[in-house]
Amino acid sequence: MSRLPRIQHRDLHGIVLLDKPLGLSSNQALQTVRRLLRAAKGGHTGALDPLATGLLPLCFGEATKLAGSLLGARKAYVAECRLGITTDTADREGEILQQRPVPKLDEAIIEAALAKLRGRIMQVPPMYSALKLDGERLYAKARRGEIVEVPAREVEIHRFELLARTDDALTLLVECGSGTYVRSLAVDLGEDLGCGAHLTALRRLWVEPFREPRMVSLAELEQAAEQDDEALLAWLLPVSAGLSDLPSLQLDEAQGMAISRGQQVVLPGLPAAGRCAAFASDGVLLAVLEADEAGRARILRGFNLPPG
Repeated sequence: MSRLPRIQHRDLHGIVLLDKPLGLSSNQALQTVRRLLRAAKGGHTGALDPLATGLLPLCFGEATKLAGSLLGARKAYVAECRLGITTDTADREGEILQQRPVPKLDEAIIEAALAKLRGRIMQVPPMYSALKLDGERLYAKARRGEIVEVPAREVEIHRFELLARTDDALTLLVECGSGTYVRSLAVDLGEDLGCGAHLTALRRLWVEPFREPRMVSLAELEQAAEQDDEALLAWLLPVSAGLSDLPSLQLDEAQGMAISRGQQVVLPGLPAAGRCAAFASDGVLLAVLEADEAGRARILRGFNLPPG
C-alpha cells in the first residue's frame, strides 16, 4: 500500500477568519485549515461547539501568542432556542430531560426575563462542556453519568435582546465577555419563563477586534489552495490585525533594538495607561507594550517575525 506524501510544513504567521461550518469541532476546523496552509504551528481562539457556526479566528505561527487575548475578548452571537424542552446538553443534540407547556408570553414578559440576564451575572456552565473540574473535563464526567455540582462563575452580558419569535422559539442577539456559555443563557432564560428551553442554533458574528470580519469558508480555502499559493495566502491576515484595537507606536532603530532584546526603556508616546502595539522602523510588529509605574515600556508579549 502506497503512503500519502508527507506534508512539508512551513513557518507561516498570521490569522485566518474562518466561517466555521456546522458539524465540525473547532479543532477539526483548525487542522483542516492548517493542512491547507501547510502551517507548522496553529491554534484557535476559543472553541465553538460542532452545533455552532460563524467566526473562528485561527492563529498561525507568532499569531498563536495572541490566542489568549482574543479568547478573552468580547463576542457576539445570534442564538436560537426552543421553549418547552430541556435537554441534558442544553442544546438540540442532547437527550430530553423534561417537556413543559409554553405559557402565553408577550414581549414585555420576555424582555423582563432578558433584563435579568444582562450585566454581570453568575452563571453555571453546562455539564457537557470542556471546563475542568478536579483535573477532568466536565463532559467526561457527564458521559459516565456522574452528578457533580458545577460552581457558578461571574460572566458579563453586554447585550441580550429578542430579534424574532414564534410560539415556541426565540431568536436572540447575545453580546458577551469571556467565559460565557450561550447554552446556559438559554437554559436560564427558559427557567425564568417557566417552561425551560434549549439551544437549537448558534452563530458567532464577531470577536473583538474583528467587529466586521471578512470570513472565509472551508470551501473557499480549498478552492484557493487548488488555484495557487498566492490565492490561499490572501486569506492570511498579518499578526498585527489581531491588535488593531490597540494604539500603535513606531520605534526608531535604537528603540526597536532595545525592545527586541527585552530591555526596559522610556519611550515617548507610550500611553500612560493601557497597552500599545510597538512596530520597528521597517513596520514589523515587535511587541505589545505597557507603561510601568516609572513610565518605562514593559513588554507584555514579544514577537519574532521575519523582516517585512
